[in-house]
Amino acid sequence: MIRINALPPVLAALLVLTACGAPAAKTPVTSPAVDGVRITSVTIPSAPAAPGSGSGSGVPAGDSGISAAYEVTNNGTSALAYTILFDFTTDGGQVMANTQETVRSVGPGATVRGTVRLGAPSPGSSGVTRVKVTRVTKVPAAEAPPASGECPPSGIRITADDGDAAMGLRVVGLRLENCGKRDYALDGYPVLELLDKDRSPVEGVRIVQGSGGITTGTGFDEPARPLVLKPGESALSGLMWRNTTGSGDVVDVPYVRVRAVRGADPVTVTPHLDLGTTGLLAVRAWTRPSR
Repeated sequence: MIRINALPPVLAALLVLTACGAPAAKTPVTSPAVDGVRITSVTIPSAPAAPGSGSGSGVPAGDSGISAAYEVTNNGTSALAYTILFDFTTDGGQVMANTQETVRSVGPGATVRGTVRLGAPSPGSSGVTRVKVTRVTKVPAAEAPPASGECPPSGIRITADDGDAAMGLRVVGLRLENCGKRDYALDGYPVLELLDKDRSPVEGVRIVQGSGGITTGTGFDEPARPLVLKPGESALSGLMWRNTTGSGDVVDVPYVRVRAVRGADPVTVTPHLDLGTTGLLAVRAWTRPSR
């Protein structure tokens, strides 16, 4: 199961599927859209696919046959890239599986359609009877992290991992790959801009280079050194914070705009920084991966 950090709450669109025993068919859905994403129909078989069934049944071998058709409508004024988390649940709301879909570019006023599939259910899991849109994130298409195997015009690929958490400490890794044809020079720290759910700048957060005293032994206090990445080489950085709460306002940062160096093309990642009331975010210098 994919672990995704939570974003500010959004309304969930629940799809109650046809009663047990009904024949497999596309069932139209009229649930409201969630942040521009709406499921238009669902398909659920009356019985699990037979072992060894394949193209003749229309369902791949081992597949559940459960799917949902959806559409993404961009009501904004610029092209956006959407990342959508779908949950497949039981009648009681227990999540049996989730699937993340990315729609790379939806132009202003445009609608793009797709299908999300449950695939093979986990052994011993209860029957799925509902599907819901749980979370939608959207960033300017020109700033979206590239698809796997794709190299942006800048010649560098920046991505964020799913992060790690322990005892209130949160760490998200950043990776920069030189996928271009020329050497790429780094000397210092990534340049960050913290954005709220409307992708407006977040105020009141102090970004510190190094650990900022948050913790020790993480490598965040290693000094910045000049790096020259040859084509195919990578560098790592990271973000670290504690989500402890006390007096003051709780700060959530769903989007981070990252530049490899000052003046570079930005990439917007979605790690969701739940900073609590600390108002402090640590950033690690670019460094080569450990061998």
